[in-house]
Amino acid sequence: MSACNFFVTCAKGTEGALRRELVALRIHGPRGATGGVSFAGTFMDGMKVCLHARVAMRVLLEVADFRASDAAGLYAGTRQVDWTDFVGRGMTIAVSATTQDNPNLRHSGFAALKVKDAIVDMLRERNGRRPDVNPTNPDVAIVLHLRGAEARLFIDLSGEPLHRRGYRVAMVEAPLKESLAAAVLSLGGVAIDQPFIDPMAGSGTLAIEHALAARGVAPGLRRRFGFERWATAEQRRIWETLVKAATNAIRPQAPCPILARDIDKEAIAAARRNAEAAAVLSDITFEVGDIATLTPRGPAGTLCANPPYGERLESASTGADVERLYASMGRMLDEMRGWRAVFLAGNPIFAKALRRKPTISHRLWNGPIEARLMVFEP
Repeated sequence: MSACNFFVTCAKGTEGALRRELVALRIHGPRGATGGVSFAGTFMDGMKVCLHARVAMRVLLEVADFRASDAAGLYAGTRQVDWTDFVGRGMTIAVSATTQDNPNLRHSGFAALKVKDAIVDMLRERNGRRPDVNPTNPDVAIVLHLRGAEARLFIDLSGEPLHRRGYRVAMVEAPLKESLAAAVLSLGGVAIDQPFIDPMAGSGTLAIEHALAARGVAPGLRRRFGFERWATAEQRRIWETLVKAATNAIRPQAPCPILARDIDKEAIAAARRNAEAAAVLSDITFEVGDIATLTPRGPAGTLCANPPYGERLESASTGADVERLYASMGRMLDEMRGWRAVFLAGNPIFAKALRRKPTISHRLWNGPIEARLMVFEP
Protein backbone atom coordinates (compact mmCIF):
# COMPACT_ATOMS: atom_id res chain seq x y z
CA MET A 1 0.00 0.00 0.00
CA SER A 2 2.32 2.77 -1.26
CA ALA A 3 0.04 5.77 -1.95
CA CYS A 4 -2.88 6.36 0.41
CA ASN A 5 -5.53 9.02 0.91
CA PHE A 6 -6.29 10.08 4.47
CA PHE A 7 -8.85 12.24 6.22
CA VAL A 8 -7.89 13.41 9.72
CA THR A 9 -10.84 14.62 11.79
CA CYS A 10 -10.80 17.36 14.41
CA ALA A 11 -13.16 19.64 16.33
CA LYS A 12 -14.87 22.24 14.16
CA GLY A 13 -12.85 25.43 14.17
CA THR A 14 -9.51 23.72 14.82
CA GLU A 15 -8.81 22.71 11.21
CA GLY A 16 -6.13 25.40 10.79
CA ALA A 17 -4.23 24.23 13.85
CA LEU A 18 -4.39 20.64 12.61
CA ARG A 19 -3.19 21.59 9.14
CA ARG A 20 -0.16 23.37 10.65
CA GLU A 21 0.59 20.26 12.72
CA LEU A 22 0.60 18.08 9.61
CA VAL A 23 2.88 20.51 7.78
CA ALA A 24 5.26 20.37 10.77
CA LEU A 25 5.22 16.56 10.44
CA ARG A 26 6.33 16.98 6.80
CA ILE A 27 3.01 15.81 5.45
CA HIS A 28 2.80 17.14 1.90
CA GLY A 29 -0.17 19.17 0.70
CA PRO A 30 -2.69 18.85 3.57
CA ARG A 31 -6.03 20.41 2.58
CA GLY A 32 -8.46 21.76 5.15
CA ALA A 33 -12.17 20.98 5.11
CA THR A 34 -14.96 21.37 7.63
CA GLY A 35 -14.19 19.07 10.53
CA GLY A 36 -10.82 17.84 9.32
CA VAL A 37 -7.85 17.84 6.96
CA SER A 38 -7.16 15.52 4.03
CA PHE A 39 -3.83 14.52 2.54
CA ALA A 40 -2.21 11.92 0.30
CA GLY A 41 0.78 10.04 1.65
CA THR A 42 2.22 6.72 2.76
CA PHE A 43 0.92 4.44 5.46
CA MET A 44 3.87 5.62 7.56
CA ASP A 45 2.50 9.16 7.29
CA GLY A 46 -0.80 7.95 8.74
CA MET A 47 1.02 6.30 11.64
CA LYS A 48 3.04 9.50 12.24
CA VAL A 49 -0.17 11.49 12.55
CA CYS A 50 -1.58 9.00 15.06
CA LEU A 51 1.57 9.27 17.14
CA HIS A 52 2.29 13.00 16.98
CA ALA A 53 -0.87 15.00 16.19
CA ARG A 54 -2.17 16.82 19.26
CA VAL A 55 -5.28 18.40 17.70
CA ALA A 56 -6.54 15.42 15.67
CA MET A 57 -9.46 13.20 16.71
CA ARG A 58 -9.26 10.32 14.21
CA VAL A 59 -7.05 9.25 11.31
CA LEU A 60 -9.11 7.68 8.53
CA LEU A 61 -7.53 5.74 5.65
CA GLU A 62 -9.67 5.85 2.50
CA VAL A 63 -10.15 2.42 0.93
CA ALA A 64 -12.89 3.12 -1.64
CA ASP A 65 -14.70 5.96 -3.40
CA PHE A 66 -17.70 5.14 -5.59
CA ARG A 67 -21.19 6.20 -6.60
CA ALA A 68 -24.09 4.81 -4.57
CA SER A 69 -27.51 6.30 -5.27
CA ASP A 70 -29.33 3.58 -3.32
CA ALA A 71 -28.85 0.58 -1.03
CA ALA A 72 -28.07 -1.80 -3.90
CA GLY A 73 -25.32 0.48 -5.20
CA LEU A 74 -23.86 0.90 -1.73
CA TYR A 75 -23.78 -2.86 -1.20
CA ALA A 76 -22.24 -3.54 -4.63
CA GLY A 77 -19.54 -0.87 -4.28
CA THR A 78 -18.59 -2.05 -0.80
CA ARG A 79 -18.36 -5.66 -1.89
CA GLN A 80 -15.85 -4.74 -4.63
CA VAL A 81 -13.26 -3.81 -1.98
CA ASP A 82 -10.72 -6.48 -1.02
CA TRP A 83 -11.34 -6.46 2.73
CA THR A 84 -8.84 -9.28 3.30
CA ASP A 85 -6.14 -6.58 3.33
CA PHE A 86 -7.53 -5.43 6.68
CA VAL A 87 -9.78 -8.06 8.24
CA GLY A 88 -7.92 -11.25 9.07
CA ARG A 89 -9.39 -14.53 10.27
CA GLY A 90 -10.92 -14.24 13.72
CA MET A 91 -10.99 -10.42 13.68
CA THR A 92 -14.06 -8.40 14.59
CA ILE A 93 -15.49 -5.41 12.74
CA ALA A 94 -17.82 -2.47 13.32
CA VAL A 95 -19.28 0.00 10.82
CA SER A 96 -20.40 3.57 11.46
CA ALA A 97 -21.91 5.91 8.89
CA THR A 98 -22.84 9.51 8.20
CA THR A 99 -25.29 10.30 5.41
CA GLN A 100 -26.26 13.58 3.76
CA ASP A 101 -28.43 14.58 0.79
CA ASN A 102 -29.24 11.06 -0.39
CA PRO A 103 -33.03 10.56 -0.57
CA ASN A 104 -32.70 6.75 -0.74
CA LEU A 105 -30.24 6.43 2.13
CA ARG A 106 -31.31 8.92 4.76
CA HIS A 107 -30.84 6.65 7.77
CA SER A 108 -27.18 6.27 8.81
CA GLY A 109 -27.89 3.05 10.71
CA PHE A 110 -29.39 1.40 7.61
CA ALA A 111 -26.47 2.54 5.45
CA ALA A 112 -24.00 1.12 7.98
CA LEU A 113 -25.91 -2.17 7.96
CA LYS A 114 -25.66 -2.46 4.14
CA VAL A 115 -21.92 -1.85 4.31
CA LYS A 116 -21.55 -4.44 7.06
CA ASP A 117 -23.53 -7.00 5.05
CA ALA A 118 -21.36 -6.45 1.97
CA ILE A 119 -18.12 -6.82 3.94
CA VAL A 120 -19.33 -9.96 5.69
CA ASP A 121 -20.52 -11.53 2.43
CA MET A 122 -17.26 -10.72 0.62
CA LEU A 123 -15.13 -12.22 3.39
CA ARG A 124 -17.33 -15.29 3.75
CA GLU A 125 -17.05 -15.92 0.01
CA ARG A 126 -13.29 -15.46 0.05
CA ASN A 127 -12.40 -17.20 3.36
CA GLY A 128 -15.37 -19.39 4.09
CA ARG A 129 -15.89 -17.58 7.40
CA ARG A 130 -17.71 -14.40 8.32
CA PRO A 131 -16.24 -11.94 10.84
CA ASP A 132 -18.09 -11.19 14.06
CA VAL A 133 -19.36 -7.71 14.79
CA ASN A 134 -18.09 -5.93 17.93
CA PRO A 135 -19.68 -2.46 18.11
CA THR A 136 -17.69 -1.31 21.16
CA ASN A 137 -14.15 -2.62 20.64
CA PRO A 138 -13.66 -3.93 17.10
CA ASP A 139 -10.36 -5.01 15.63
CA VAL A 140 -11.23 -3.08 12.46
CA ALA A 141 -13.47 0.00 12.50
CA ILE A 142 -14.96 0.94 9.13
CA VAL A 143 -16.43 4.38 8.48
CA LEU A 144 -18.82 5.35 5.66
CA HIS A 145 -19.25 8.97 4.58
CA LEU A 146 -22.13 9.29 2.13
CA ARG A 147 -22.86 12.69 0.61
CA GLY A 148 -25.40 12.65 -2.17
CA ALA A 149 -24.46 9.69 -4.32
CA GLU A 150 -20.77 9.87 -3.43
CA ALA A 151 -19.76 7.09 -1.04
CA ARG A 152 -16.36 7.03 0.64
CA LEU A 153 -15.23 4.13 2.82
CA PHE A 154 -12.48 4.47 5.40
CA ILE A 155 -10.58 2.32 7.87
CA ASP A 156 -10.01 4.07 11.21
CA LEU A 157 -6.35 3.83 12.14
CA SER A 158 -6.95 5.38 15.55
CA GLY A 159 -9.12 2.91 17.42
CA GLU A 160 -10.18 5.04 20.36
CA PRO A 161 -10.34 8.79 19.55
CA LEU A 162 -6.94 10.42 19.67
CA HIS A 163 -7.89 12.81 22.47
CA ARG A 164 -7.76 9.82 24.82
CA ARG A 165 -4.07 10.09 25.56
CA GLY A 166 -4.26 7.64 28.45
CA TYR A 167 -3.41 10.03 31.29
CA ARG A 168 -6.89 11.12 32.39
CA VAL A 169 -7.32 9.01 35.52
CA ALA A 170 -9.20 11.62 37.58
CA MET A 171 -12.11 13.74 36.40
CA VAL A 172 -13.94 16.94 37.29
CA GLU A 173 -17.20 18.41 35.98
CA ALA A 174 -17.25 18.91 32.16
CA PRO A 175 -13.51 18.35 31.51
CA LEU A 176 -11.89 19.88 28.43
CA LYS A 177 -10.90 17.30 25.81
CA GLU A 178 -7.16 16.92 25.45
CA SER A 179 -7.23 17.61 21.69
CA LEU A 180 -9.24 20.81 22.16
CA ALA A 181 -6.85 21.96 24.89
CA ALA A 182 -3.97 21.38 22.48
CA ALA A 183 -5.82 23.41 19.83
CA VAL A 184 -6.30 26.30 22.29
CA LEU A 185 -2.55 26.31 22.97
CA SER A 186 -1.74 26.18 19.26
CA LEU A 187 -4.28 28.73 18.05
CA GLY A 188 -3.43 31.00 20.97
CA GLY A 189 0.25 30.96 20.06
CA VAL A 190 1.31 29.79 23.53
CA ALA A 191 5.11 29.67 23.64
CA ILE A 192 6.85 26.75 25.35
CA ASP A 193 9.83 28.92 26.33
CA GLN A 194 7.91 31.26 28.64
CA PRO A 195 6.25 30.74 32.04
CA PHE A 196 2.70 29.38 31.87
CA ILE A 197 -0.18 29.71 34.32
CA ASP A 198 -3.65 28.20 34.20
CA PRO A 199 -5.49 29.97 37.05
CA MET A 200 -8.67 27.86 36.64
CA ALA A 201 -7.03 24.52 36.01
CA GLY A 202 -9.81 22.05 36.79
CA SER A 203 -8.39 18.58 36.14
CA GLY A 204 -5.24 20.12 34.67
CA THR A 205 -5.70 19.44 30.97
CA LEU A 206 -4.30 22.74 29.65
CA ALA A 207 -1.26 22.64 31.92
CA ILE A 208 -0.60 18.96 31.15
CA GLU A 209 -0.94 19.44 27.39
CA HIS A 210 1.40 22.42 27.61
CA ALA A 211 3.93 20.39 29.63
CA LEU A 212 3.77 17.52 27.12
CA ALA A 213 4.40 19.93 24.24
CA ALA A 214 7.19 21.70 26.14
CA ARG A 215 8.86 18.35 26.82
CA GLY A 216 8.34 17.20 23.22
CA VAL A 217 6.34 14.17 24.33
CA ALA A 218 4.37 12.68 21.43
CA PRO A 219 0.73 12.46 22.58
CA GLY A 220 0.31 8.91 21.28
CA LEU A 221 3.24 7.34 23.12
CA ARG A 222 1.20 6.01 26.05
CA ARG A 223 -1.65 4.33 24.18
CA ARG A 224 -2.38 1.75 21.51
CA PHE A 225 -3.99 2.25 18.11
CA GLY A 226 -6.46 0.39 15.97
CA PHE A 227 -4.00 -0.23 13.13
CA GLU A 228 -1.74 -2.23 15.46
CA ARG A 229 -4.29 -5.06 15.31
CA TRP A 230 -4.07 -5.53 11.55
CA ALA A 231 -0.82 -3.90 10.38
CA THR A 232 1.60 -6.01 8.32
CA ALA A 233 4.93 -7.13 9.72
CA GLU A 234 6.71 -4.40 7.72
CA GLN A 235 4.29 -1.74 8.97
CA ARG A 236 4.86 -2.88 12.55
CA ARG A 237 8.62 -2.54 12.07
CA ILE A 238 8.16 1.00 10.79
CA TRP A 239 5.90 1.76 13.76
CA GLU A 240 8.53 0.53 16.21
CA THR A 241 11.07 2.85 14.56
CA LEU A 242 8.69 5.82 14.87
CA VAL A 243 8.02 5.10 18.54
CA LYS A 244 11.72 4.74 19.31
CA ALA A 245 12.52 8.06 17.61
CA ALA A 246 9.68 9.81 19.48
CA THR A 247 10.87 8.40 22.79
CA ASN A 248 14.44 9.56 22.17
CA ALA A 249 13.21 13.08 21.34
CA ILE A 250 11.68 13.72 24.79
CA ARG A 251 13.33 16.57 26.69
CA PRO A 252 14.27 15.84 30.30
CA GLN A 253 12.20 18.75 31.67
CA ALA A 254 10.05 21.67 30.61
CA PRO A 255 12.15 24.76 29.85
CA CYS A 256 10.01 27.19 31.91
CA PRO A 257 7.78 27.07 35.02
CA ILE A 258 4.21 25.79 34.66
CA LEU A 259 1.57 26.55 37.30
CA ALA A 260 -1.85 24.88 37.60
CA ARG A 261 -4.09 26.70 40.08
CA ASP A 262 -7.72 26.30 41.09
CA ILE A 263 -9.98 27.35 43.94
CA ASP A 264 -11.21 23.76 44.33
CA LYS A 265 -8.76 21.54 46.21
CA GLU A 266 -10.41 18.39 44.81
CA ALA A 267 -9.79 19.66 41.28
CA ILE A 268 -6.12 20.25 42.09
CA ALA A 269 -5.89 16.74 43.56
CA ALA A 270 -7.32 15.37 40.29
CA ALA A 271 -4.90 17.50 38.27
CA ARG A 272 -1.96 16.10 40.25
CA ARG A 273 -3.07 12.54 39.58
CA ASN A 274 -3.47 13.21 35.86
CA ALA A 275 -0.07 14.91 35.64
CA GLU A 276 1.52 11.94 37.37
CA ALA A 277 -0.13 9.57 34.88
CA ALA A 278 1.19 11.74 32.05
CA ALA A 279 4.71 11.65 33.58
CA VAL A 280 4.88 15.46 33.82
CA LEU A 281 4.19 15.84 37.56
CA SER A 282 7.66 17.29 38.18
CA ASP A 283 7.13 19.93 35.48
CA ILE A 284 4.01 21.48 37.03
CA THR A 285 3.50 23.35 40.29
CA PHE A 286 0.01 23.00 41.80
CA GLU A 287 -1.74 25.52 44.01
CA VAL A 288 -5.16 25.93 45.60
CA GLY A 289 -6.24 29.56 45.34
CA ASP A 290 -8.84 32.04 44.13
CA ILE A 291 -8.18 33.72 40.79
CA ALA A 292 -8.59 37.11 42.50
CA THR A 293 -5.45 36.50 44.58
CA LEU A 294 -3.18 35.46 41.71
CA THR A 295 0.00 37.53 41.45
CA PRO A 296 2.64 37.66 38.70
CA ARG A 297 5.28 34.92 38.67
CA GLY A 298 7.82 36.82 36.64
CA PRO A 299 7.78 39.81 34.29
CA ALA A 300 6.17 37.99 31.34
CA GLY A 301 4.49 34.75 30.37
CA THR A 302 1.16 33.30 29.29
CA LEU A 303 -2.08 32.96 31.21
CA CYS A 304 -4.26 30.30 29.64
CA ALA A 305 -7.65 29.20 30.95
CA ASN A 306 -10.99 27.67 30.14
CA PRO A 307 -13.28 29.85 32.31
CA PRO A 308 -16.47 28.12 33.47
CA TYR A 309 -19.56 28.42 31.30
CA GLY A 310 -22.65 26.33 30.73
CA GLU A 311 -22.60 23.17 32.84
CA ARG A 312 -19.40 24.10 34.70
CA LEU A 313 -20.70 27.52 35.70
CA GLU A 314 -24.05 26.22 36.92
CA SER A 315 -22.33 23.68 39.19
CA ALA A 316 -19.56 25.99 40.43
CA SER A 317 -19.10 25.51 44.17
CA THR A 318 -18.67 29.26 44.75
CA GLY A 319 -22.06 30.07 43.19
CA ALA A 320 -20.53 33.31 41.89
CA ASP A 321 -22.54 35.33 39.44
CA VAL A 322 -21.04 35.09 35.97
CA GLU A 323 -20.44 38.81 35.56
CA ARG A 324 -18.79 39.09 38.98
CA LEU A 325 -16.57 36.12 38.19
CA TYR A 326 -15.49 37.54 34.85
CA ALA A 327 -14.98 41.00 36.36
CA SER A 328 -12.64 39.50 38.96
CA MET A 329 -10.68 37.96 36.07
CA GLY A 330 -10.41 41.43 34.56
CA ARG A 331 -8.96 42.79 37.78
CA MET A 332 -6.55 39.86 37.89
CA LEU A 333 -5.35 40.75 34.38
CA ASP A 334 -4.73 44.31 35.57
CA GLU A 335 -2.22 42.85 38.02
CA MET A 336 -0.59 40.56 35.46
CA ARG A 337 1.06 43.29 33.39
CA GLY A 338 3.38 41.92 30.73
CA TRP A 339 1.49 38.63 30.48
CA ARG A 340 -0.46 37.46 27.43
CA ALA A 341 -3.85 35.90 28.16
CA VAL A 342 -5.45 33.10 26.14
CA PHE A 343 -9.00 32.07 27.02
CA LEU A 344 -11.55 29.61 25.69
CA ALA A 345 -14.75 31.52 26.40
CA GLY A 346 -18.23 30.10 25.92
CA ASN A 347 -20.13 33.16 27.11
CA PRO A 348 -20.68 36.16 24.78
CA ILE A 349 -20.32 38.69 27.62
CA PHE A 350 -16.83 37.48 28.53
CA ALA A 351 -14.74 40.10 26.70
CA LYS A 352 -17.08 42.91 27.76
CA ALA A 353 -16.85 41.86 31.40
CA LEU A 354 -13.04 41.87 31.15
CA ARG A 355 -13.18 45.46 29.77
CA ARG A 356 -10.75 44.48 27.04
CA LYS A 357 -10.82 43.91 23.30
CA PRO A 358 -9.13 40.68 22.18
CA THR A 359 -6.46 40.83 19.49
CA ILE A 360 -7.66 37.41 18.30
CA SER A 361 -11.22 36.09 18.51
CA HIS A 362 -11.56 32.72 16.83
CA ARG A 363 -14.74 30.67 16.74
CA LEU A 364 -14.55 26.96 17.54
CA TRP A 365 -16.68 24.28 19.16
CA ASN A 366 -16.34 22.54 22.49
CA GLY A 367 -18.50 19.53 21.59
CA PRO A 368 -21.89 21.03 20.72
CA ILE A 369 -21.11 24.36 22.42
CA GLU A 370 -19.93 27.25 20.29
CA ALA A 371 -17.03 29.02 21.98
CA ARG A 372 -14.47 31.71 21.29
CA LEU A 373 -10.73 31.49 21.57
CA MET A 374 -9.70 34.96 22.73
CA VAL A 375 -6.18 36.31 22.97
CA PHE A 376 -5.40 39.48 24.93
CA GLU A 377 -1.96 41.02 24.47
CA PRO A 378 -0.29 42.76 27.45
